[in-house]
Amino acid sequence: MTLRALTLALCTFFASLTQVAAQSTQTALVAGGCFWCVESDFRRVQGVTDVRVGFAGGTTPSPTYDDVARGRTDHLEVTEITFDPGQISYRQILDLFLRSVDVLDDGGQFCDRGAHYTTAIFATPAQRPTAQAAIQTAEAELGQPIVTPLRDMATFYPADDFHQNYANSTERTLTRFGWVERRDAYQRYRQACGRDQRVRELWGASAAFAK
Repeated sequence: MTLRALTLALCTFFASLTQVAAQSTQTALVAGGCFWCVESDFRRVQGVTDVRVGFAGGTTPSPTYDDVARGRTDHLEVTEITFDPGQISYRQILDLFLRSVDVLDDGGQFCDRGAHYTTAIFATPAQRPTAQAAIQTAEAELGQPIVTPLRDMATFYPADDFHQNYANSTERTLTRFGWVERRDAYQRYRQACGRDQRVRELWGASAAFAK
């Protein structure tokens, strides 16, 4: 075999590996209020291979964090969860998600108010029946309708690097407590916002991730 033929064969082999890897993972797109919190929660889940935060559901192309946070768009803060279906199913992802948010709050989440902090599940046509079943099960468990809507899959716009994996970042940021590591700022925010307390109150023993 010539060097050129060998190089071509290797390129084809590695391309096929990349394609197989891409086909072996799936994604879920959800909105659960502060995307730092949803990202942090799902990074701890076995079978989840990647988590990214960003925006979806609106009409403004390529929205910025400031525009979304100030309510100047109709996007929601969202989290894109990539997972290995051989280790965890889409239904399990949604069951965890629904039990990690306040599914009765249609005005935001916890201390974060406004439409861009509301909850949602964005689903493809293939994912929709599973998502509907997950919502129905959650409603039956609570004994009342939930307000988290099931929406059509939307374009995901990733947030800038500053917001990715914020809860684990050792980079320092300026807060009202002075310059602190982002992971410390995140923990203080989460505790002050009352997220875990409300999730435990609502879901009891079924609460996911709440400390």
